[in-house]
Amino acid sequence: MRIAITSFFLSLFLLSLPALAQDAPLMNNETVDGYKGIWFTLGQFSDYGDKYSGGLGTYTAKHIPLAIYAPEVDKTFFVYGGTRSPDEKYLLCMIGVFDHKTKMISKPRVVYDKQGVDDPHDNPSLAIDGEGYIWVFVSGRGRRRMGYKYRSAEPYSINSFEQITEEEMTYPQPKVIEGKGFLNLFTKYTGVRELYYETSPDGYEWTEDRPLVSIKREGDENAGHYQISGQFGDKVVFFCNWHPNGNVDRRTNIYYFQTSDFGDTWTTIQGEALELPVTDINSKTLVKAFFEDEINVYIKDVNFDAEGNPVALYVSGKGHQPGPEHGPRSWSIVKWNGDSWEHHKITESDQNYDSGSLWIADKEWTVIGPTENSPQEWGAGGEIVMWKSKDQGKTWKKAKQLTKNSPRNHNYVRRVVEGKDPFLYFWADGNPDEFSVSHLYFGNRKGRVWKLPYDMEEDWQKPERHK
Repeated sequence: MRIAITSFFLSLFLLSLPALAQDAPLMNNETVDGYKGIWFTLGQFSDYGDKYSGGLGTYTAKHIPLAIYAPEVDKTFFVYGGTRSPDEKYLLCMIGVFDHKTKMISKPRVVYDKQGVDDPHDNPSLAIDGEGYIWVFVSGRGRRRMGYKYRSAEPYSINSFEQITEEEMTYPQPKVIEGKGFLNLFTKYTGVRELYYETSPDGYEWTEDRPLVSIKREGDENAGHYQISGQFGDKVVFFCNWHPNGNVDRRTNIYYFQTSDFGDTWTTIQGEALELPVTDINSKTLVKAFFEDEINVYIKDVNFDAEGNPVALYVSGKGHQPGPEHGPRSWSIVKWNGDSWEHHKITESDQNYDSGSLWIADKEWTVIGPTENSPQEWGAGGEIVMWKSKDQGKTWKKAKQLTKNSPRNHNYVRRVVEGKDPFLYFWADGNPDEFSVSHLYFGNRKGRVWKLPYDMEEDWQKPERHK
């Protein structure tokens, strides 16, 4: 009862924060002196701590993508949820640049000041259009906190951004289709979590929001879904789970959708056209049913083999609360082999919200994520480990542990789109058991790790190699 009362008053306090901060000067387009990730607690506690908490600068897996390599300028652009100082929980939607020629990192710049919000559900995602303009899609939370689209004033520059839209948009997942424009997948909180998409030829004029999935069993009042998407040329795909009667703590099943004509038609993996929104629990989009076995499913990443067949990384287990009661969580991949879906287990970890990414090459597939459960056991995240498969995902071996003896859990390892070494992926750390600082890191294909500078005096600085 004490926890419930505390969470209730905490929620009231957090709801009041944006109003309290309205009179404070906004930091939009200002730089911050170093990479300080946002720390957050959901406030849903059980015997083994919060459902998830810690350093969530690269949260959620549903903000896609967070980083893109631009070969035209040999730079990696990346966004994250940051803050101004180590003693604050004040969310700033930030952007930074890694210059592959100089091996230096820029000071981070504020794209949007969240005005007192501390919740990384409002983190940004990223797109770069055909002319090199950088677009930052700022997530909102229903209509209580609106979402925004921002565009850089100049191509391949983070010096200044202008607001283009204000709208209801959570978990933005923008894709740029060459010669066509933007296709943006996102979520609306219509009392529950429902999936939508929109398109635009230029980022300024957008279609109406179009529903994708709204599965309800007979007797259910609510639907609910989370999606993880990917892009292979003109093809945009997503895998999603299902929340029975809208209950996010029972998320289960895996479904698959794809479009190759800029969203005009959505189909099954075998190309059968779908009537939207899909509402049938046993739709032909069903990849695997976990519901009857009471298994929760958390989809983490989507990638493709050389033929363009989709592969998803997911974590599954019994129950939503952390701790040993619901057993270890299984890391697995599901892949389309041209005829059917195959599922293969990689490893196990101790938390539903342990999150990593998937890379696919012809001879080697790689998963990097916090599968070592220390230092804060049962909390979200852990030590970062690289796993390898040399038989297209069927069997996996631990190749290298990237972090060791860390003071804080690492989590949400995020893949850079078209990434180039050494900035191939990045993530944040943080203590899930108590408020802490949060550092950001990046790594290369060999598992070497660098720490982004927490404090910066110069506009550009070389990151330090992480031990």
